[in-house]
Formats: sequence, C-alpha cells, structure tokens
Amino acid sequence: MFTIYDISMTIHEGMQVWGNLPGKQPIVRNVSSFEDGEVYDSQLTLNVHTGTHVDAPLHMLKDGATIESIGLEQLVGHARVLDLTHVEDSISKADLEKHDIQKGEWILLKTRNSYNESAVFDDGFVYVNEGAARYLIECGIRGIGVDALGIERSQQGYPTHRQLFRNNIIIVEGLRLKAVQPGSYFLVVAPLKLTGVEAAPARAVLISGI
Repeated sequence: MFTIYDISMTIHEGMQVWGNLPGKQPIVRNVSSFEDGEVYDSQLTLNVHTGTHVDAPLHMLKDGATIESIGLEQLVGHARVLDLTHVEDSISKADLEKHDIQKGEWILLKTRNSYNESAVFDDGFVYVNEGAARYLIECGIRGIGVDALGIERSQQGYPTHRQLFRNNIIIVEGLRLKAVQPGSYFLVVAPLKLTGVEAAPARAVLISGI
C-alpha cells in the first residue's frame, strides 16, 4: 500500500512570502458571482516564486535557461529526505557528509523551517551555504529541495544558487516536510506550464511504498 504526502505550500492571501513584501502577496479577486453573473469566476495575481516553486537558471544567471527548459522527466524520480532539523543556521558540508549522498540522487532537506507555519517570513531561516553547495556538486546530485522560500541568504553574490545552476542541478524551494519521515520516496514536482520566465509555482508530492 502506498502513501501520498503533499509537500506543497497552500497558496492564499496573507500567506508567508519572501521578505514579508506586500508586492509578493498573491491576490485572489472575484470577477463574477452568482449574484451578478451566470458563473462564479476568480482572478489570481501571483508572483512566480510564490509558495512551493521551481527556480530556473535565469533567476540568477544572465542569459540563463527559462523554466520550460526543465523537462518533467527531470522532476520525477526517487528522492531521499534527509533529517537536518538539528541545524540552527546554515547547512554545511559537514552536515551533509554523514548522509552518504549518491550520484544522481534527488535530496530534500528537512529542517526546522518546515515547522514554521506562521504567515510571517523568518529572515533567519536555515539555508544551504556555499561550501555545502560545492559538496553537493561533487556528489553529482540531480536536484535539491528545501523547506524555505529560498535556498540561501546572507551570501554576497548568491553563490549557492549560481553554483548549482551552473552544474545543472534543479532547485525546488518552499517545500513542507513536517509530516514526512527521513527516508526514500518517489518524488513528483509539477510546476505550472509557463514559458520565458525564471520560476514557476509547483505542486510537489512524495509517494512511499512504490
């Protein structure tokens, strides 16, 4: 028997957004109701980095590839959830070395971020530092998922993003891993089918028992 875990953030007005910036808040507006029309119809205004989302290289690299360059076959497959809930500030190479990361793996990093259910952005979130990014490149991973709205902070020049992108490693941000135990799963990430932009909101699920 398999179990499906939805590891996506719910999109709604007033949700947690990067930097608590009002301009990044999703807006849902009713444009037709049963009182003034024949159908109920809503309009959504959404930043492409809202909630759980996939970053494309253009986000950090001039002339980088846009979101449609990432094929669905790259966003499904076996993944491991690693328990890093003990980390207080940044995930380092030393934190990752004990997990025997293998070439071609998708890894999802479960930290204390997954337990922050507040609508207020935590600017002290746990992130992946530059040394850890270099180590993951050496390991040859396929992709990385993190449970913060960004994979890094407080690093001049965004070296974590840029190093990973330059080595064709996919970045998924904004996962919710609170209900997921460390271990192996089948991962499915389905970003909106956008084109010409640097990111897309996504639904992400883990499946155990297959």
